[in-house]
Amino acid sequence: MLTKSKHGLKDVTEGLLRPLNQTELKSALADLQDIGKSEPVVAEMLKAEGALRDFIAAVLTLSPYLREIANLDPAILASAISDPLEPQIEALIAEARDCWKPDGEGSTPGESQVMSRLRIVKRRVAFLVALADLARIFDGRATTAWLSELAEASVTAAIDHLLLSTHESGKLKLKNVAAPSEGSGVIVLGMGKLGASELNYSSDIDLVVFFDEEAGIVPDPDDAIEIFPRMMRRLVRILQERTADGYVFRTDLRLRPDPGSTPLAIPVDAAMIYYEGRGQNWERAAFIKARAVAGDLAAGEQFLRGLVPFVFRKYLDYAAISDIHSIKRQIHAHKGHGAIAVKGHNVKLGRGGIREIEFFVQTQQLIAGGRMPALRSRVTEETLAELTRAKWIDAETRDELIEAYWFLRDVEHRIQMVRDEQTHLLPETDAELKRIAFMMGFTDTPSFSERLVEVLKTVERRYADLFEQETKLSVGTGNLVFTGQGDDPDTLETLRKLGFERPSDISRIIRTWHYGRYRATQSVEARERLTELTPELLRVFGESKRADEALLRFDSFISGLPSGIQLFSLLGSNPALLSLIVNIMSSAPKLAEVIAARPHVFDGMLDPGLMAELPTRDYLGERLKASLVQARHYEEVLDRLRIFASEQSFLIGIRLLTGAINGDMAARAFTHLADLIIEAALDAVMNEIRVTHGDYPGGRIAIAGMGKLGSFELTGGSDIDLILLYDYDDAAGESDGAKPLDATRYFTRITQRLIAALSAPTAEGVIYEVDMRLRPSGNKGPVATRINAFGKYQREEAWTWEHMALSRARLICGDESLVNEAESIIADVLSGKRDVAKVTHDVAEMRELIEKEKAPENGWDLKLIPGGVIDVEFIAQYLALIAPAKGVDIRINGLTTGAALKVLGEKLMGSADLDTCLEAFTLYTELSQLIRLCIDGMFDPKEAPAGLTELVCRAGDCPDIKTLEGEVKRLSKAVRKVFQTVVKA
Repeated sequence: MLTKSKHGLKDVTEGLLRPLNQTELKSALADLQDIGKSEPVVAEMLKAEGALRDFIAAVLTLSPYLREIANLDPAILASAISDPLEPQIEALIAEARDCWKPDGEGSTPGESQVMSRLRIVKRRVAFLVALADLARIFDGRATTAWLSELAEASVTAAIDHLLLSTHESGKLKLKNVAAPSEGSGVIVLGMGKLGASELNYSSDIDLVVFFDEEAGIVPDPDDAIEIFPRMMRRLVRILQERTADGYVFRTDLRLRPDPGSTPLAIPVDAAMIYYEGRGQNWERAAFIKARAVAGDLAAGEQFLRGLVPFVFRKYLDYAAISDIHSIKRQIHAHKGHGAIAVKGHNVKLGRGGIREIEFFVQTQQLIAGGRMPALRSRVTEETLAELTRAKWIDAETRDELIEAYWFLRDVEHRIQMVRDEQTHLLPETDAELKRIAFMMGFTDTPSFSERLVEVLKTVERRYADLFEQETKLSVGTGNLVFTGQGDDPDTLETLRKLGFERPSDISRIIRTWHYGRYRATQSVEARERLTELTPELLRVFGESKRADEALLRFDSFISGLPSGIQLFSLLGSNPALLSLIVNIMSSAPKLAEVIAARPHVFDGMLDPGLMAELPTRDYLGERLKASLVQARHYEEVLDRLRIFASEQSFLIGIRLLTGAINGDMAARAFTHLADLIIEAALDAVMNEIRVTHGDYPGGRIAIAGMGKLGSFELTGGSDIDLILLYDYDDAAGESDGAKPLDATRYFTRITQRLIAALSAPTAEGVIYEVDMRLRPSGNKGPVATRINAFGKYQREEAWTWEHMALSRARLICGDESLVNEAESIIADVLSGKRDVAKVTHDVAEMRELIEKEKAPENGWDLKLIPGGVIDVEFIAQYLALIAPAKGVDIRINGLTTGAALKVLGEKLMGSADLDTCLEAFTLYTELSQLIRLCIDGMFDPKEAPAGLTELVCRAGDCPDIKTLEGEVKRLSKAVRKVFQTVVKA
């Protein structure tokens, strides 16, 4: 923000500012005449009678504070007129930063000297910055940045002075007297606008001070709790005590933990314990802008890194919205800012003010900053830009709020420039309001007022879009009263009109919520939120088919929640999500159970780009990477993988449920997610194994996905079939770690660890159930297979069904050379010319065996019905095995069953038969994906949730379930005929 340019007042625009009135103008010119007697530059300016003279005179009429400085320190006015401004300001700030340093003779300045030097610098910088701002040489960005630089330099100098003087008194032993703060363990954080380098003209500065008892500068660590708080009392005195030279900055230390009962400086460990255990949402919001501004900067940055998980939660945090909004409501209540006015309006805390823009930004940072590091900026304007890039707000909102922010900051600065008062209130009188209008460059008060109201209304509208929803306890259709023991007749009538068939039961359920009989509704706050939400909740549930059933499911869902505040806050502020949860409750009990068990899966639902963005491998990979950034330990990595897998699986399911993606896209997305999780889990396992057992010389690992994982056809909740392949240097006897293992045990241990990482049940759930029965020799063989043994087995011992399975194998991750080797073996095995008659016999026999041992449960058992999924898969795999013997050379590994069938069938099947199989398989995929997503067990239209039946009909492009049932029968019968034709027994 700060430039090294050399702007001067000589180029000031003519007529930029109007003087307050002619009386004040005469008085200001008289003062300038007096100053001109000692400062020739000022005398020359007066003689020249140009734009510069008019500007300086107008400034002195408008700001009694700047006039007082000009009279007190004429030299600074002279240098402001004659020399470029930025180099002067830069030199003054450097002077402030070094004012604690010993002079050439080694004499350390006393406290009063330091205080005097800082005050003189502050006065001069304040004068120069005001002139540059009023002359429009600086915009608000530059003004706030220079003021923040000055504050930082002043605090740094004061801290260095205090450390050095305490060292000289023998109470501390500094590591470097030439740089007292270095390695001192004293952490001074600038909060709020100082942290963001957005300080206003007459701003207080908010500081929080911590100290590290282990830094080693206090000979007896027990003395630290006395030394540092005492030092901070002196810091406040140095900065804010008013002397003949003025003051530097009013200083506030009340943002520290529990300020009513804690010392002014707090040990780092105690602070961390407080924030992790008792930290409030308002403190999280405060720490978004925190920055190490003085003291031991390295320790400060390390402390802030440690606070990242407190400030930016790994789960999205919905209750934070309501907390921050309640702070805003309290401000409105206490300050009386109920309407937009001009006279007496508070441009910071009032409606449409600066604080609403800051809350708009900080709320979204708190909600999503844990998962989107780009949103963690301290700077308001920068964060608005990032919110636009992340699609949380549109470009129009960003531009309006940025323009409004800097307009209001300009107004705030001018209010404060008048008399150097820390106020944000516009004047109550016409005469004083005219002063602000003129300082803003307006020619009259009405045009300023009109523009101000326009800006305030813009901010209020944008803020209201994000936050403000009035509490309505009645709806257009009538009363909704759920107090007392009995039913309210008007309420029962309203419920009936809303679409509920058993209004008395619904009324009883809602009374249960209000009595706090569930854990989720025990807190007063949770019940208040639910009360606010109830009318809209009932309206949206009432619109669903079988509304009573859907609401009962929602009741069952909240009865199992450990807490309700997060969910009710979320649903209250996101109408689209309320509709979605009704959709889930009416059609997808399985998803409802997922939310109840792990409410954090709902986090991703706040991402505005969710439905627009396809869950591609790159999309998922980028988010997984961001999710793992903060994980330090093995268990933490695995926990984050579990959270990520359950959340993203849920979000893929939501896209499928809402029709944003089809079944084939969902299958691919579920598979991409599994690939990424397996790769990340393997990396974590390998890192953990290395710590104890080291590396195995020449050791290489590759993982093959089999079954639906191999062919990109996973569904929500699928098991995953894996084979772990390895190789190593034969000359090596064991691994090279502290606890060496021989090859078999080393690679077996890795496999066991990987299975446990993926499938061990924990508080965060299971990632995937892992099936390794497709490895050579199945359950009888070792869990990990050496590559040469794998090749030998596949070439010499494998059964036909194992080669069928191999046609779906896909190498997922691992050492590149081993991946290539495995792919080469698979290609070699599958390209062999087989005895077609034997393959035909084996495939037909196996299908017959499955039919005998696993009969379909009903006509909706799409996998097992004659002519169902298995028949289509067997046709594709059969064709893959006989293709070489028929002179067809096509590799299908890595293709879906549908894609494999298409490329093979074009060469080896009749086109009508191929079309039948592809049509059937597409329908089976669409239906299976939805059914597996929404319910456990078999789909039965008589028992299924109404919403699911509707979804299934839509997916099958049929008007009702009977028509769809007929379509499934028609296609399965046709596929069975094709199977019998193609696999000629």
